[in-house]
Amino acid sequence: MKRAIPVLVLSVAGLVPVWLYSPSEGHGGELSEVAAPETPQQQQAPAPQTTAPKTTGSAAPKTSAAAPTTQQQQTQQQAQTRSVSGPAVNTSEGTVQVQVTLQGTKITDVKALRAPNSNPTRMALPLLRQSALKAQSADIDTVSGATATSEGYKASLQAALDGAK
Repeated sequence: MKRAIPVLVLSVAGLVPVWLYSPSEGHGGELSEVAAPETPQQQQAPAPQTTAPKTTGSAAPKTSAAAPTTQQQQTQQQAQTRSVSGPAVNTSEGTVQVQVTLQGTKITDVKALRAPNSNPTRMALPLLRQSALKAQSADIDTVSGATATSEGYKASLQAALDGAK
């Protein structure tokens, strides 16, 4: 009984800093990826489209008929590749936001733009990406240990896919 009071006091004293802890506001407790490299590629794609008709217009009619068809197919494929960002979804662990890259209707890449900065999340993000690429939809399994992040990831991904239609 003599030890019970000091143990209780020291336990409470040890828990007070834990209760008062709050993450620093410098990074907001989130991971963040920049999706800037994809935007310039999309902006560069229209430039060949505008110059292609000028060069084919001066060519012979038979050559220009074949060349624009090939060029149109290439530009249509380039035009079909697009990136769409989903909304930022607030979860109990933090904010989750994804960006999906589509080529036509096929998901070619999924990036986490915002995610909680925790070990379970860092481990779950590659698994969630791999699952989304394999499933070609937002109908993916939740990663154990990162349930909140998984649910936010799926919600943001589904909204991005809905917005791409």
